[in-house]
Amino acid sequence: MKTMQEKMRRTSLLFSTLLAALFLVACGTTKIADVNHDPGRYAGKEITISGRVATSVGIFKQGAFEVDDGTGKMWVLSDQFGVPAQDTSVKVTGTVESGATIVGEALGTILRETRPR
Repeated sequence: MKTMQEKMRRTSLLFSTLLAALFLVACGTTKIADVNHDPGRYAGKEITISGRVATSVGIFKQGAFEVDDGTGKMWVLSDQFGVPAQDTSVKVTGTVESGATIVGEALGTILRETRPR
């Protein structure tokens, strides 16, 4: 029979493991506000963002979608991985670029998707 102390130790270990896993997942993403605040720092670098798809436009496997992570919004260009539906949650990895224009609309700083979701 397990003692109360053993049960507490096991519960504490489980809680610590879950907390560490959540921390690692959160550390794996970059806040959109950070990129928008200092785009030069991230230019040409591969980052991962996550959030909700606010807008989605595409045809076949190409298009663009806007991700809102609660701190800001950023357009993602996808030319080989398809475009997710509006209001879905995504985690996207890509390279930060500036000065993108789509259909005559200047998008400013964008993320060009480099890995499948």
